[in-house]
Amino acid sequence: MTRSEPPGKMLTPEQSRLVQELLQTIGPEEARWLSGYFAGFEAGLSPSKQTAATPSTTVTARKLSILYGTETGNAAELAKALSESLQAKGLTAIPIDMADYKPRQLAQEQDVLIVVSTYGEGDPPQPAVGFFEFLESRKAPKLGDVRFAVLALGDSTYEFYCQAGKRIDTRFEELGATRLEPRTDCDVDYEEPAAAWTRKIVDLLTAEASAVSVSTAQPETPLPLPGSDYGKKNPFPARVLENIPIVGRGSTKETRHIEFSLEGAGLSYEPGDALGLVASNDPAVVDALLLALSLAPDEAFEFKGTNMTLGEALMHRFEITTATPRFLDYWSMLSESAELKSLQNEDRAGERSDFLRTHHIIDIIRRFPVSGVMPQGFISALRPLQPRLYSLASSLAAVPEEAHLTVAPVRYELHGEAREGVASSLLADRIAVDDVLPVYIQSNAHFRLPADDVPAIMIGAGTGVAPYRAFLQEREARGATGRNWLFFGERNFRTDFLYQTEWQGWLKDGALTRMDVAFSRDQEEKTYVQHRLKERSREVFGWLEEGAHVYVCGDAANLAPDVHRMLIDIVAAEGGTGRDAAEDYVRNLQSTHRYQRDVY
Repeated sequence: MTRSEPPGKMLTPEQSRLVQELLQTIGPEEARWLSGYFAGFEAGLSPSKQTAATPSTTVTARKLSILYGTETGNAAELAKALSESLQAKGLTAIPIDMADYKPRQLAQEQDVLIVVSTYGEGDPPQPAVGFFEFLESRKAPKLGDVRFAVLALGDSTYEFYCQAGKRIDTRFEELGATRLEPRTDCDVDYEEPAAAWTRKIVDLLTAEASAVSVSTAQPETPLPLPGSDYGKKNPFPARVLENIPIVGRGSTKETRHIEFSLEGAGLSYEPGDALGLVASNDPAVVDALLLALSLAPDEAFEFKGTNMTLGEALMHRFEITTATPRFLDYWSMLSESAELKSLQNEDRAGERSDFLRTHHIIDIIRRFPVSGVMPQGFISALRPLQPRLYSLASSLAAVPEEAHLTVAPVRYELHGEAREGVASSLLADRIAVDDVLPVYIQSNAHFRLPADDVPAIMIGAGTGVAPYRAFLQEREARGATGRNWLFFGERNFRTDFLYQTEWQGWLKDGALTRMDVAFSRDQEEKTYVQHRLKERSREVFGWLEEGAHVYVCGDAANLAPDVHRMLIDIVAAEGGTGRDAAEDYVRNLQSTHRYQRDVY
């Protein structure tokens, strides 16, 4: 039935929280049962409305599931949009995180729609690792009665573009499943191809099921949970309250503490979430690019139905530093360079990836000059400027209506020139107190505090300590009794002990039970957090045996794998087990959400 007026009472925040917690603990079968239960429950409450319902069509032909694997939340959002599109056509499919899905259920599935992102050099998202391990193992069931379709997200500047989606697509085929639709691979500007894939899937399933549909009442439109209208598509203009360096004089690094006001936004977040920042490009980089192209900033043109100037487009709308295969294709065509064209060959994927990593767009333009470039054509070869995500370093329980960040500006040299990160340099160099930046909250359900009485081991280096500041603020405000142990690493004690006085205050008050630090450059032999873990091996294992949750935040290339190996070593040594059993122990920590990582 349709609702002619808004309900008199929405879900309360506490009811909303309970619903979200329930969704984290149930599987697809339980979700479908609850859907039917609440439909019947509502019918019992409103018999007059039920009898007046307009007949419609609800599909009951095949069981339909949506699985998603995500690192930053994009795949989750697309899975939700797919579910809503299917519901609008009378089909029921609830999005399920691969981290919460029991992969042995695959044998009982019929139609499976998969949305998955790729992390790093072709790896699955961290929360989905267990799903991939099972799917690619000998334990995976035959899927001869299953149909599937894959939407793969990735970044084309990496050699193993959309590799996670390709792995699932290949494996489902190997297990005997049938494709509903060929896999679609999406770059970072994924919105349009993802929407096209969704339309195809919805149209296909709706058309197939129409012959076996049954007449029933129009399903109730799900009510939105209470919340703000501000989000990724409508960011909130947040005022900068503070922007200060938090390293000492003489430090070899830059790190800043930045505070934003969320007053009036109605936004909420939990410790572990991230702040999305809608950045603009550096005016100096824009000017240099226009000079290299011999184009003026006020040249006007139309792009996808929107009138804009070239200067505006390069400043606010498009990525102008990172070179992509799309741009390489475009510039090789314009320049007719044999060298660039050879990089397009399939057997040179590794060389192409290396070239793109070591050449910005302006480097390619300078090295292979072209005259008479048209603004509209040039813009069509660029990717939309993407928001940047930063782990929140604050808890709303401690600082209501504020969001704090810990940011280390990205600076390096390439081809004899200083280069900088788009958002981090904006925050460090061009944003002052009272300036305004568009922001939104990006939820991270896979980096959450445990229950108040559960111990937590927090491991991080550099800006990876940011969420632990939020954790301690939250646990202190809630009076949590669970013990907290922080392992923190940086370069030098004297200059780089981020938030030192705050940690010391929490140690004194008892909110922080233990703290071990590793300053890598204070001695001849470099020492990192994994070395401190090894030194405290017995105590760490004792905490694990007592139910502690482990958190790792920071560098994905070195910190995360080094700590992971050390945890396995600790379990093997202190638990008296073999390597395989220790790996199973750590894998079980991951599958039960007692070992969570937020790495980048």
